[in-house]
Amino acid sequence: MIKVVRGNPTPEELAAALAVVQARAAAVANQPSGAPTPPDAWADPARVARHRLPAPGPTSWGRSYWPG
Repeated sequence: MIKVVRGNPTPEELAAALAVVQARAAAVANQPSGAPTPPDAWADPARVARHRLPAPGPTSWGRSYWPG
């Protein structure tokens, strides 16, 4: 059951919101239960290590923060 608690949506707005909710529920229901979920890109440790580290040397501290 869906209840509008604030505002006064038009019938078209309400129908659009319900269509999104139903589509999301159908997508979740069609996903196999044993299928692994893809990892979140922000949590992927490989995201940090995609670029090479700066070459060591006396000025490497200045290149250590900004990608080159």
